[in-house]
Amino acid sequence: MKVDVAQKLRQRADYTQKFNANTGRHGWLRLTPAYSVKIVEELMGRYEKPQRVLDPFCGTATTALSAAYRGHEGVTTDINPFLVWLGKAKTAQYSDATIASTHRICARIIDITRRDVIKPVETPPIYNINRWWCRESLHFLRRLRAGIESESEDQSPERDLLLVGFCRALIGASNAAFNHQSMSFKQDAQLRIPLNADLENMFINDMRFVLDGAEDNPHKTGNVLLGDAKMLPEVVDGSFDLIITSPPYANRMSYIRELRPYMYWLGFLGNGHDAGELDWSAIGGTWGVATSRLNDWKQPKNVFMHPLLNASLSKIAHRENKNGRVLANYVAKYFSDIWEHLNSLLPILGRGSELHYIVGNSTFYGVLLSVEKIYEAMLSSLGFENIQCCAIRKRNSKKELFEFDVSARWPN
Repeated sequence: MKVDVAQKLRQRADYTQKFNANTGRHGWLRLTPAYSVKIVEELMGRYEKPQRVLDPFCGTATTALSAAYRGHEGVTTDINPFLVWLGKAKTAQYSDATIASTHRICARIIDITRRDVIKPVETPPIYNINRWWCRESLHFLRRLRAGIESESEDQSPERDLLLVGFCRALIGASNAAFNHQSMSFKQDAQLRIPLNADLENMFINDMRFVLDGAEDNPHKTGNVLLGDAKMLPEVVDGSFDLIITSPPYANRMSYIRELRPYMYWLGFLGNGHDAGELDWSAIGGTWGVATSRLNDWKQPKNVFMHPLLNASLSKIAHRENKNGRVLANYVAKYFSDIWEHLNSLLPILGRGSELHYIVGNSTFYGVLLSVEKIYEAMLSSLGFENIQCCAIRKRNSKKELFEFDVSARWPN
């Protein structure tokens, strides 16, 4: 019987497909930009024999989860420890006993939260936190988080599932808006949040949604690893048949900025300095200290150079463009990091292995940055064959912005 992997991925609450219009939340979590479940499903569906699949940029583990449902060996890596935790939670296999146990624990948590008999956790050190949550919502979330710690065992599958539901709840109770590419905050007139009784019901519904998805186990468990995509041989073992990934786009989109609420509440971040350091280590990061360091950044030796990239950098850095120099440095560093990543990929490629990179082009000061063409040039320089570029879909209302599948094959 043919496996409807797209449906199973949605049941696992993949944020790119599941949208709750009543709460404004995308599945388990929301990240942008992202390539859809449909793209991964189409690419993965081409292979009947088991493949060893790698996604060097984990995101919310869509590729690893799709591989697990199809019986492939899926491996994915990320430099962000929160995304590694989330990826492990999404690709894990959950027994009926674990699902039942989580339901019971959830009921106990709601009871002690409703009766307000547990000491709330400390307020996470998020800057201007009252902009995120009103006083009532913040108090509820602090008690709910304390209840999860009190009623579930650390590093247990029940704790993981409860924290996924908690992540959904904290965004559902927030003033954040996700009706466009990046995150923003609702206007003052929209800031009225329901009373605690509604927040409790919201968490109950969130947990039902998460547990419904957790009941449908993939055939295999994805292998989610913490590591730098620029140093892959230090992170993964063996060789791979298939690479399917969507690296960060060259558009100054900071994943740390989007992920801050989850990471602070779950203890993956303790202060703004750590957030900036993590974003600087990631490809395409521009949060906090990452932006200030771009002013002094210098291209390393043996960096990839190409006439198209050089021309774009020159136009972006034009003196008439405010902050043009720092943005040119941002673009140059982005491709320098991607070049380092692609070079680190070579030692772990099997003969005849296939690559699919889902990338998006960008504009800076009206300068079109043809990211897909630069990726093609990089792959050609490294010796890949059968390099192709296929436009997948428009990114937004701007007519020149698209997502592309840049594919190639490593020689036999």
